[in-house]
Order: sequence, then C-alpha cells, then structure tokens
Amino acid sequence: MPRDDRPVKTSTGMKQVSKNVSRSKKARGNGEDVTDASGASSATEVLTSSRVPRLLVRYRGEILPVLMKEFGYLVPLQAPQLKKVVINVGMGEALQNPNAMETVTRQLADISGQSPVVTKAKKSIAGFKIRAGMAIGVMVTLRGKRMYDFVDRILNAALPRIRDFRGVPRNSFDGQGNYSLGIREQVIFPEIDYNRIDRIRGLQVSFVTSAKSDLEAFRLLELLGMPFARAQDRG
Repeated sequence: MPRDDRPVKTSTGMKQVSKNVSRSKKARGNGEDVTDASGASSATEVLTSSRVPRLLVRYRGEILPVLMKEFGYLVPLQAPQLKKVVINVGMGEALQNPNAMETVTRQLADISGQSPVVTKAKKSIAGFKIRAGMAIGVMVTLRGKRMYDFVDRILNAALPRIRDFRGVPRNSFDGQGNYSLGIREQVIFPEIDYNRIDRIRGLQVSFVTSAKSDLEAFRLLELLGMPFARAQDRG
C-alpha cells in the first residue's frame, strides 16, 4: 500500500497552534499588527491594524495645522492633543442594590467598547455606611484608537440625542487643560437598549489633554467638534 506522507499534527503542535491563535486574537483586540513566524500577515489582520479612526485623521490633517498657526507652535509635538478619556459612574446605590454593579459594568462596557474596572473606597465613612474596600463605582480609561472612536461617537451620536440640548458648559476645565463633562442619562448612547435598562443613571466623562492651558484645551476640543454653549452676552 502506498505510504501516506502527509504530516501528522501532534498534541504539542496543536497546543502551539492554539497559543498562536489566542495571541493573535489578543493582539488584534489591542489594535496591534499581527504577523506569523514568517513575518506574513493576513489581509484581515492588516486592515484591522492599519485602520485609523476618522477623528484622528481629521486631527492630523485639519486640526493640527490650525492649532500650530493660531498658537505659533514650531513643531507638531507642541500642539495639544487628547491623551486619554476617563468614564466614571458613581455607584452609591450598590449598598442597597447589589445587582446594580453588574448592570452598570455591562452598560459601560457597551458604551466604551472596553472592560471597565470597579473602584473601591479607600477609607471608611460611617455617615454614608461605607467601609474601606467596598465597591463604590465603575470606571474605564480609553486611549489610542478606542479613545478617538468613543469621542467621535459621543460628539456626533450621543450628545445630539439630548432633549433641548443647548451645548455643553464652557467653564468645566480644571486649570490644567482637562475638561469634565457630566451626562445625566446613559440612554443617550446608541449602544444602550432602552428596553433593558433598570433605571436612569448619570456618568462623568473626563477629557485629559496635553494642553498647557485651558485656552489651548478649549480650542482643541472646539475644533474636534465639542458643542460648547454660546458665551453669554455681557451688557
């Protein structure tokens, strides 16, 4: 009988293949370029790693030149840019409703596209019945592509859904170039299914920039599309 020369996959080889697949999935999830041992990458992986958020493309092509001209920067690295976005939800209600933490964690993951972390109390406060180490909130920190994708969604999809929206406050800067935005209802995000929420909750979104002043940060966010409220007329 003719001999079958086809290679046989051993258990060791199968384990190695499984590890390579898991490593590739993890790298793709982090937005990294994925290649095999020979240096080749599939078309799908190349497209995934090379995708640039449209807001980042707009920043590099349109916003950056404007900032350099207005503030007199000599090199692009001097211009302010977004460093990270932090989304935080306070969970004081978790003391009476233990299931609320799981619900908010799932909703925040849907909104941000990233797994959030649970924040815990650093010290006990008897007046609020809080003990050190107790879970009191949920937060997520976004950077890179996910950050720009989220900012794009909140500016162009979420904020316009607020009823009687007249713009976000202009004075919510911290003096160091960072801006905090309070949102009263999580249902403004298209990712949230209104029929599946148990109650309306608010959240806070903090935009951390590399700006050296609030004026630079204001101009950066304004050019990105932040719908600031009109300045009040002074008589």
